[in-house]
Amino acid sequence: MSSLSRRHVLTTAAGAGAALALGGLTTDAAAAAAAAGRGGGAEETRTLDELYRAALAEGGKLVVYAGGDTPTQQDGTKAAFLERFPDIDLTIVVDYSKYHDVRIDNQLATGTLVPDVVQLQTLQDFVRWKEQGELLPYRPAGFGTVHDGFKDPQGAWVGIAVIAFSFLYGTAAAGSGAPRTPLDLLDPKWKGRIASSYPHDDDAVLYLYALYAQTYGWEWVAKLAAQDVRFARGSNSPGDAVGSGLKPIGIGGAGAPLGTGPVRWVLPAKAPFMAWGQRAAILRQAARPAAAKLYLNWQLSAAQQRTSFNGWSVRTDIAPPAGQQPVWEYPNAHLDGFPRFMADRAAVERWKQTFALYFGEVTGAPTPGVLGLHPGA
Repeated sequence: MSSLSRRHVLTTAAGAGAALALGGLTTDAAAAAAAAGRGGGAEETRTLDELYRAALAEGGKLVVYAGGDTPTQQDGTKAAFLERFPDIDLTIVVDYSKYHDVRIDNQLATGTLVPDVVQLQTLQDFVRWKEQGELLPYRPAGFGTVHDGFKDPQGAWVGIAVIAFSFLYGTAAAGSGAPRTPLDLLDPKWKGRIASSYPHDDDAVLYLYALYAQTYGWEWVAKLAAQDVRFARGSNSPGDAVGSGLKPIGIGGAGAPLGTGPVRWVLPAKAPFMAWGQRAAILRQAARPAAAKLYLNWQLSAAQQRTSFNGWSVRTDIAPPAGQQPVWEYPNAHLDGFPRFMADRAAVERWKQTFALYFGEVTGAPTPGVLGLHPGA
């Protein structure tokens, strides 16, 4: 996935030297980039109620751009937020992260910024936006408890949720012969019975497939391609296909390791899966920074982190359920590998085009819909 390039700069020390080192930037942009390098100050000490009052005094409105697959995917988040803060006019716009990031770039370039908060899986964008001075350094309450791999040291961004992708199966349809490792997916009995999200349409699914290819070789990929897999857009599609009984096996979706429902998400003992902290940040030019701060503090609050659908928190002081370890204790989750993978955009493109040769081109309408340049305005 490519993005529109604005001014690429290096973060430097504050002061006049920074303005000179950031040649080509406006004075305001240079100052913002220098401020980003200094960090966001002390961790927030105001209570949620105090932050709520500040957000109401600001106007009581908030717009969040959230990476996701369906228009309703953040409805639960919105309902929980409004239950706690009923007088906030909250809009959460869900779209593929690869569209939200370039949408934000274009809005910044044209002076038409809509969102206050952005939360995406395109991890590399937060590094770039920080360098460009586009993020507001800020440390919400609880920032110090967040796992080091899930936050920027200067507070430019912070992970608000752990998401993990693997494969899954329907307990009734798969029976006692359910797959336990990616190698089991090649069993002839699963031919025509597997659903997957396109790896060359979603970078997180792409990384999962890249891990499979690196672990088991291109022979594994070729054999999977011969399994007559039903590919679809959206990482929700494998779970939907399995949950509806359309297919017994799904690849490239999220789930809960200790789930007991009719669809089981596989946390492999040694085989690779992938996980990351979904990054969130306040945009420096946000129209409603007080409401944005309220949102990040609420997301990182212990009460909210304990509601995680998969049992994992980004905070080190919130333990997962019994029988499940913190996600950073699973070496086969490749937490450090995903940010590196996302940063190498040339390699990402090569992976995408190679998988297209095996699985065919991506087809189908985007599952969140076609949202244009300024959704949520």
